[in-house]
Amino acid sequence: MKPPIHIRKATAKDIPRLREVIEVSVRGLQAADYSPAQIEGALKSVYGVDSQLIADETYFVAEIESQEGKPTIVACGGWSKRKTLYGGDQFAAREDSLLDPSRDAAKIRAFFVHPNWARRGIGGIILEACEKAALDAGFTRLEMGATLSGVPFYRAKGYEEIENQAAPLGNGEVLPIVRMGKQVGLRR
Repeated sequence: MKPPIHIRKATAKDIPRLREVIEVSVRGLQAADYSPAQIEGALKSVYGVDSQLIADETYFVAEIESQEGKPTIVACGGWSKRKTLYGGDQFAAREDSLLDPSRDAAKIRAFFVHPNWARRGIGGIILEACEKAALDAGFTRLEMGATLSGVPFYRAKGYEEIENQAAPLGNGEVLPIVRMGKQVGLRR
């Protein structure tokens, strides 16, 4: 029997566990698409907790009940009403100014699933919550900077590739990503 998945907004108290999930997710699920040097560089300079998403209440966690009966975060992901396409708090190229829902696309951001819980539909549940919340906030378009590992997932959810990009990493490496987008509602 599958344990029930509970989706809720992330809080600052979740940050230590989010860091753990992000690191194990990247190391476990992106190793086929990125070199060890790219993964290390990304963990130090791009990937990480984005506390602005938590403060904006646009970041979600997926919890399951552990064997000890306590909720355990197994995945996270969010959306943003700010210009930054990707990157945690330590990412230097952040643009935190607000987007205009009438002309800008909300950003789908920072999706990570613990490898033990991958491919069980949890990412899709979080993505649906993000799309609904962005639509409720007036956005009709969404875009993201998808990792190479995430492209098939987002493509299956209706996102289309817009352009290939390369995020510079602090160790001299670059991280190939794909800017993807989707229309989620009709303009009024």
